[in-house]
Amino acid sequence: MPNNETYKRTPLATNIRLAVAVIIAVIILIIPTPQGVTVEAWQLFAIFIATVVGIILEPLPMGAVALCGITAVTLTRTLTLRETLSGFSHPVIWLVVIAFFISRGFIKTGLGSRIAYFFMKLLGRRTIGLGYSLIATDLVIAPAIPSITARAGAVIYPIVRSVAEAFDSRPGDGTEHKIGAFLILNSFYGNLVTSAMFLTAMAANPLSVQMAADQGIEITWILWASAAAVPGIASLLIVPLVLYKLFPPTIKETPRAAETARNRLAEMGPLKRDEWIMLGTFALLLFLWIFGQQFKVHSAVAALVGLTILLLTRVLTWKDILAEKGAWDTFIWLSTLVMMATYLNNLGLVGWFSGAVGGLFHNTGWLPAFLALSLVYFYSHYFFAGNTAHISSMYAAFLAVALAVGTPPLLAALVLAFFSNLFSSMTHYGTGPAPVLFGAGYVRLADWWKLGAAISAVNIIIWLGIGGLWWKLLRLW
Repeated sequence: MPNNETYKRTPLATNIRLAVAVIIAVIILIIPTPQGVTVEAWQLFAIFIATVVGIILEPLPMGAVALCGITAVTLTRTLTLRETLSGFSHPVIWLVVIAFFISRGFIKTGLGSRIAYFFMKLLGRRTIGLGYSLIATDLVIAPAIPSITARAGAVIYPIVRSVAEAFDSRPGDGTEHKIGAFLILNSFYGNLVTSAMFLTAMAANPLSVQMAADQGIEITWILWASAAAVPGIASLLIVPLVLYKLFPPTIKETPRAAETARNRLAEMGPLKRDEWIMLGTFALLLFLWIFGQQFKVHSAVAALVGLTILLLTRVLTWKDILAEKGAWDTFIWLSTLVMMATYLNNLGLVGWFSGAVGGLFHNTGWLPAFLALSLVYFYSHYFFAGNTAHISSMYAAFLAVALAVGTPPLLAALVLAFFSNLFSSMTHYGTGPAPVLFGAGYVRLADWWKLGAAISAVNIIIWLGIGGLWWKLLRLW
């Protein structure tokens, strides 16, 4: 999530950014409504684009921009009030919001840090092993922490910083390449892969799921996880090795890191009561998310069960829930975007777009057409400062075109959803953790962009290559 410091702008700068979003909406409305598109659909499209532009330009926090969009939809009578507020009752939105609350338990109890030190003790004798230990930590906690910024910033980064300084690797004094720069980039790339591996690992993943559902494609928690498992694990194993080759640290052996981890674990002592409860609740959640369909338990209901356990056992308090600002902000903007995306589809705009663009590929087979669409979708992220804006503005349209050219539905929906996480490797502004980790000062901007481009290509090859074979076995195509 963006840092609130972002919004400390002059009133003039804020007004200019707001004006840009409004002007874009007005321009769209001035354009004659295309044949086959209703007036309501075109009005909603104009408001939707203005909302997305507002999210990109950030004249106000994302939730505030979303509320402005809701107000515009209602005042213009594009939708009824009941329709406008329908997004707030969507089960998938409540799933991700509750996951935010549950993630607070990992941080509050110290279980997340304990897991990190445990893996460091096992794998931390060499720099590459230390990198894998941090990725393993992210992988374990990812299903229950949908804020990638929280995982990277609150759990992983403090450990990376302390380890780097223990080896006299600090930003700005020429020692960055000893170990700090490698660990920063390694953790960042791993964070993006783990975000792609679970529906609940990134706040905007449910938005992709809902947009797919609007086009008749159902993606469950277990389907997402099973489809992502093999290419995801391959990426987590291969990408650190590629980075180690392209951007090697000068320190290769790190026995002190393993020793530090043992000392930290000794200081923490045995698992405390709250950690045991947190661990048990997390295990129960994973069980229900994987096997819940057999017991007719929706994934959002499972999340409610987990949160209730944490509240009843006082692992979390109601003050903790109220203080989780990121969750409530996500609740506002995600509900708004889901509502707009749903009605853009219901009012026929997505179908009209897919028919118009799909005609461009009428003499092309679905496979080359889908590859071209996927690459355009992926690399257009250079123009976005966040996953949510990219997904909300392009996912549904690209999915509709992919279906129109004959791409197998589940394959199209999942590949675009996975790419909606992986494409963030390229810039220092493309997703929440990027400015946090780049801002640490260990990696030069030129290196960040150059290595990000290389890793993006590696991930595409892994996910379309190894992933494609795995998805064939799963009969997704």
